[in-house]
Amino acid sequence: MSTTPRLRFAPSPTGYLHVGSARAVLFNWLVARREGGEMLLRIEDTDVERNRPELVANIFEMIEWLGLGWDGDPVRQSERFDLYTAAAEKLLAEGRAYWCDCTPEQVQARARERGGPPGYDGFCRDRGLERGPSTALRFRTPEEGSTVFDDLVRGRVTFENAKLEDFVLLRSNGTPTFLLANIVDDADMGITHVVRGEEHLNGTPKYLLIAEALGLGYRPAFAHLPVLVNEGRKKLSKRRGDAVSVADFRDEGYLPEAMVNYLATLGWGPPDGVEIRPLAEIVELFRLSDVTQSPAFFDVRKLQHFNAEYIRALDTVAFVDRARPFFAHGDATERVLQPIAPLVQERVRLLTEVEPMVDFLRLESIEGAIDAASWEKGVAKLGERAAAMLDAAVAELSPCEWNAAAIEGALDAAARSAGFVKPDGSVDMRRAQAPVRVAVTGRSVGPPLYESLAVLGRERTLDRLRAARGKL
Repeated sequence: MSTTPRLRFAPSPTGYLHVGSARAVLFNWLVARREGGEMLLRIEDTDVERNRPELVANIFEMIEWLGLGWDGDPVRQSERFDLYTAAAEKLLAEGRAYWCDCTPEQVQARARERGGPPGYDGFCRDRGLERGPSTALRFRTPEEGSTVFDDLVRGRVTFENAKLEDFVLLRSNGTPTFLLANIVDDADMGITHVVRGEEHLNGTPKYLLIAEALGLGYRPAFAHLPVLVNEGRKKLSKRRGDAVSVADFRDEGYLPEAMVNYLATLGWGPPDGVEIRPLAEIVELFRLSDVTQSPAFFDVRKLQHFNAEYIRALDTVAFVDRARPFFAHGDATERVLQPIAPLVQERVRLLTEVEPMVDFLRLESIEGAIDAASWEKGVAKLGERAAAMLDAAVAELSPCEWNAAAIEGALDAAARSAGFVKPDGSVDMRRAQAPVRVAVTGRSVGPPLYESLAVLGRERTLDRLRAARGKL
């Protein structure tokens, strides 16, 4: 084997790229970059019934969006069937594999009859079957001894061979199974490190038994990464309602650099405890031996915190550029964002939150666009106090200069006039602002109010205050 590290990411295109797969891409990439090696991409598309071209395209697109990439041209298993067929024929010729015509139903029925564990029982081992239209090729697993390997995450792992069933190498339609294609390709491509999810741990002894039976003289270093779990400590799954597709996170307004940084913390942590840091620093610090065995909690709220920090770190021009694809109204919204972009930038967690936060500046009127819950809590619930504040705001804002400082002074005076004064004599501006903010922006949360009104303009501000007063 080569002394230069060669790693691979080998997805099956049977679904959109999952965050767990993205974490596997990243960890392989980190090792390759730190060690001056290569990370190859191999598409394991032998399952012809489930593979779809758009899923392959999604894998390429999402890896590139994350900014990781791969070395060399992608390898497709569908173009390498001759290698797998040759390996299967060698195992068959040397008595290390045999044909089996058992159906899944028959296997299950026999397991129920014997009252033992589910799985294949070696029924066809000595039947001497020839290949037929419904036969699968099974590996003849040794009945004695153990298969042992060292895992960079889990330490020494031992499997008793007697507990491993005779697994399938070729399906009845002649296509190779994952296990056969996997070991043949890894050996052929000179992969030095197999870094993958822990769901593949139980397949590793079968992988090694095939390698030994083929006489490959090949044994890579293994690292099986901890499973990702949700808040209920269940395996992350779309079926449970978890967000799992990388494309979905992209479309929700996450930055790729924030996503990559967060994924790096799932099962690994830097020795100095600083989690949010540039990717170049993560490359230098990352070690597979520091990866934990414990399940890693995929915390969307923490990911949002990472994303907010990365958004705040952008310069204003970059922030507007990143937000642009998420504008439904194009240049109209972008123009109103420019004057208060730094203020919006401090308050959003996702790029999808930008347009809703500034859209009130684009609209001539917000009638019909006022959030019902915000109106109820910020205006209707205050009743006469809200009415008094809206009246006072119109009175104070009508003659004042139109800049943020003057608007602040006018609304301070309006709040005092409307009775929003604390026992210590200070103005309760948080409560006083609520009816004004909802009346003018349609929402209870948004960029700073004084700067927002300055950009909106006097006439539109007064019109909206009067309209809210009339509605109240």
